[in-house]
Amino acid sequence: PAQKNFQGLAWLFLGVANKDALLYDEEFQVYLRQNPDKMRLDYALSREGPLNKKGGKMYIQDKVEEYADEVFDALDKGAHIYFCGLKGMMPGIQDMLKDVCKAKGLDFEEYLEGIKKKGQWHVEVY
Repeated sequence: PAQKNFQGLAWLFLGVANKDALLYDEEFQVYLRQNPDKMRLDYALSREGPLNKKGGKMYIQDKVEEYADEVFDALDKGAHIYFCGLKGMMPGIQDMLKDVCKAKGLDFEEYLEGIKKKGQWHVEVY
């Protein structure tokens, strides 16, 4: 029912070590086929697949950085960003966001505070 009412774009960046560890991939693929204009899905496979731009393992922050202009544009238009998983991933993600902000001439702390105040920043880590 909610699927019919959803008008936005859900963009999932999923990071795992190997393809065999992908969660709900079959379900995501069905949803992608049924709703190609409402969902994007990008994987960061750290133990297989393409390397990051520095030649290292591909992690979530590397995959998000590949699409930084689109991600920041979406945030500027009110999108929400969620990070879920191990807390050890957040320093790398925040470092990447700092670098992107710097390249865009933005103050990272100010930018982060702004999206937090608007309720667009969500972190659920353990």
